[in-house]
Amino acid sequence: MIAIRVLALTVLYFICFSAVSAAVIPRLSNEPDPGQATELLATLLVVSFLNAVVFSYVILNSRWTGWKLILSIFLVCYGVTTVMGQIETAVFVTTLPPGLLPRLFLSGALIAATFSPLAVLILGKRKSNAAEDTEPSRLKFSAGEWAIKLSLVAIAYIVIYFSFGYFIAWKSTAVRTYYGGTDPGSFFAHMSNVVRDTPWLFALQALRALLWVALAVPVIRMMKGEWWKAGLAVALLFSVVMNAQLLLPNPLMPTEVRMAHLLETASSNFLFGWLVVFVLVKSIHRLHR
Repeated sequence: MIAIRVLALTVLYFICFSAVSAAVIPRLSNEPDPGQATELLATLLVVSFLNAVVFSYVILNSRWTGWKLILSIFLVCYGVTTVMGQIETAVFVTTLPPGLLPRLFLSGALIAATFSPLAVLILGKRKSNAAEDTEPSRLKFSAGEWAIKLSLVAIAYIVIYFSFGYFIAWKSTAVRTYYGGTDPGSFFAHMSNVVRDTPWLFALQALRALLWVALAVPVIRMMKGEWWKAGLAVALLFSVVMNAQLLLPNPLMPTEVRMAHLLETASSNFLFGWLVVFVLVKSIHRLHR
């Protein structure tokens, strides 16, 4: 039954993504030939399956049910698949057609709003459970403890972001050409250039780190079982769901650039997802069922 439901979620995500994209996103290239169209549909099916597997894992292992779960899945789905990625699109991609960026945010919201309640329904978690209110609240820290934990997360994210960005993405000639940059020859020389040319980028990534935490908190609180189950859920959401769309052909980004970013962000976000959960719950050896 779980396999059948995962396949149903795959079809659901495929339909949601296709229908909303066709209705909201303007066509950016000529009509693809039959071979390209087949490849696009096959890739979208893979993306849909990956997302269905991850969301099934999260929903089936959630203590929460009903509207509380639906709203949480919407928040996480929209935040991970759209908001976090499009923030960087707005900053770094200067060749977007006019009006496309708001449409990307809108399409992501519509996909998440359609997919979330139906996913909860298909996986049998629609009925609210009043007993959840008696569960002990998690992640209850003092203001000082939150400040320390969030500072550690922000610093770690900046280190991971720039390290993986340089040693994986920026080492690609295609990536440097796409963004019009050069490789100074070493990581420290590269960081010196960042400090000189775009010092505001550190503040931006610190803010994104806090937004990542905001998306991780409901997942950590909803998951039942051992703490590593929450860690795996957050890591998969940050890496797989966030980056699966990079598999899709994109007329605005060459294949080599997409694949370099896919390797960079999937690996770094997987590591960061685990780190967020570890920092927030490291003193808890077991999340209460």
